[in-house]
Formats: sequence, C-alpha cells, structure tokens
Amino acid sequence: MTIEIIRLLIDAGFVVLIWAVQLVIYPSFKFYSKANLFQWHRLYTKRVTVIVLPLMGSQLLLGFIYLFQVQNTYTFFSFVIILALWVITFTVFVPLHQSIDIGKPVENVCLKLEKKNWIRTLLWSLLFIISIFNYLSI
Repeated sequence: MTIEIIRLLIDAGFVVLIWAVQLVIYPSFKFYSKANLFQWHRLYTKRVTVIVLPLMGSQLLLGFIYLFQVQNTYTFFSFVIILALWVITFTVFVPLHQSIDIGKPVENVCLKLEKKNWIRTLLWSLLFIISIFNYLSI
C-alpha cells in the first residue's frame, strides 16, 4: 500500500468522524442533564481519544514525510491544514472538553463546541477533497 493510499484512508476516516461529531455527537450533548453529561463526557473523551490521537499522529507524520518526499502545492497546503487542525484542536477543543470535566456551565461549553467545530469540519473536509485530487493526479 502506497503512502498516498494510506494518507487518503486516514483523511477519509477523519471526514467520517468529524461529520459524525458535528452532526450527531456534539448536538446530542444538549440532551444530557448536567450530571449525566459530566459522567458520560469523561468516558466519551477517553474513548474518542483512543481513535482520534493515533489518527491525528499518523496524519501529521505522513504529512511531514510527504512534504519532504514531494515538494508541491498539495503537500505544502495539506501540511498547513494539518498543523492548523492540531493547533485548533489543542488550543480550543481540548480546553473546552476539560471545562466540561471540571463542571463549568455546560450549556455554554456545548454550544461553543458545536459552533466552533465547524472550522475543523470544513478543514478536514477540505483536506480530504484535496487528497482525492492529489491521488487522482498521480
């Protein structure tokens, strides 16, 4: 299996995951009572981290490798998008999730998660689209 196919599969996996988070998971948070959300959220974040962190790490590593193997517009822009996703995830979303875990006002945090996640949804979708175009142009 080539690096391009592995990369495309990881990008596809993220598109499915992020759209599920955007359309199903984050909106469902508002249906939990504060106590139930607090209890569920700790389990949810542990479980989703097992899926997300290896995918993000793989995406970053492959993007870095590909950037040095093939210097072109695709590798540059895709790596910039990957870096932006890392920065946004760890500076915006990790703190928001942590604030649920420490019991901050849940309604505000859940609304912020849902609204702010559109940027990651669009970036991961864009990354997948340009990965498809890159793969088809090889």
